[in-house]
This record gives sequence, structure tokens and C-alpha cells, in this order.
Amino acid sequence: MPRRSTLRSVTLAVVLLAFPACAAKRPVLYPNAAYRASGAARAELDVNECVAFAKEHGHAADPAARAGTGAAGGAAVGAATGAAVGAVLGSAGRGAAAGAAGGGARSLMHGLFRWRDASPIQQHFVQECLRERGYQVIGWE
Repeated sequence: MPRRSTLRSVTLAVVLLAFPACAAKRPVLYPNAAYRASGAARAELDVNECVAFAKEHGHAADPAARAGTGAAGGAAVGAATGAAVGAVLGSAGRGAAAGAAGGGARSLMHGLFRWRDASPIQQHFVQECLRERGYQVIGWE
């Protein structure tokens, strides 16, 4: 019984430690005059408002949709590559199937690891909103 309790404790600790890694990336502000004048709390509210403003205007990509689209594209590229290799080796159908499976899986995993990244349009939209408020974005994390 102690092993089961230890396993639960370790699992819970891993899950709790992983939560911060699940947060979406946010802009990092340079502490310029506007930032210092408003303070960290007000600057955080301004970031939240600019992110919401981007979403209101349709510039907040659905992470699951982005991962799925990438997987479909990867599967198509993998199928074409697999078919070409399979044709040379004598089995285009099997090559296409293997390539599609491999390409789709690779692209899906890549998308899942990058789901926190805002789309380039969303980043620029938020950065422009913050620039209009006097802030300077130096990166995203």
C-alpha cells in the first residue's frame, strides 16, 4: 500500500509542477517610463486588456486547431514522400501509408509542444496595442 501512496504523491507533484508550463506565452515589457509610471499591476492589466482586444478582433488562434492543421499538413507531406520512396522500393501504397502516419504523428507532436505560442498576427496585434499605451515589448515567454 505505501507504494501506491508514494506513486499518487509523485504524480500529484508532477502535475502541480507542470501547471506553470501550461500557461500561454505573454509579452514581456521593458521597464521604460510608461511601465514605471503605471506600475507592474497596471501594466499587467493593460496586457490582459490588449490580449482580450486581440481576441475580440479574431486574432487569437485556437491551439488545438493549429495542432490539428499542422498534423494534416504533415500527413500529406509524409504520404507524398512515403509514396515516392515506396514506388522506388516497389510498394507505393505501403510507403504512402507509412509516410502519412509518420508525418502526421511528427507534426501533431510538434504542434502540441508549441501550443503555447501565440500566432505571429496575435503577437503583433497585442504588441501594437501595448505600444499605443506607451509600453515596449521585448519578447514573449
